[in-house]
Amino acid sequence: MPKAVELKRGHVIEINSNLYIVQNVDVKSPSARGAATLYKVRFAQVPSGRKHEETYVGDDIVKDVQLERRKVSFLYKEDDLYTFMDLEDYSQYTINSNIITHQIDYLTDGMEGLMALLVDGNMIALDMPVTVVMEIVETVPGMKSASATGRTKPAILATGLEIQVPEYIEPGEKVKVNTETGKFLSRA
Repeated sequence: MPKAVELKRGHVIEINSNLYIVQNVDVKSPSARGAATLYKVRFAQVPSGRKHEETYVGDDIVKDVQLERRKVSFLYKEDDLYTFMDLEDYSQYTINSNIITHQIDYLTDGMEGLMALLVDGNMIALDMPVTVVMEIVETVPGMKSASATGRTKPAILATGLEIQVPEYIEPGEKVKVNTETGKFLSRA
């Protein structure tokens, strides 16, 4: 069983017979002598998505879950269910939209580079890459005199997500977007 110091984003553990996936780990080092480093961990319950927070000392033991990670590609959406295909054995997994709420805006048809987190053969979460390449479908026309300064304008991506991009970006261009912050990184 892992210690609290080993918890990272995406790790799945069991608390009170419920599965939780680690969303964020905040490390606090107290300045008092002899005080232990504290790990404030923010979880999302799987599959409900309910938020939960716990604070651990580095040596606290957490109950690990047997988790399988499989490379998948996004196939299609039907009602509230999203279907993914395993890239090795072509089996399909479905997951409810309320579990992957924050990741939906970055999913495009046929998208690869995704990891399905499985417990007992059931998909409980989706692990996305930190950056994705997406196409801009709509934005105001670029200015000829636009420079690489900090001025931005809104742009709508192929999935309907709206982000802020530099003034010189045009519709039809592909850009890199950070999936954790939802911010423009660079041209692709």
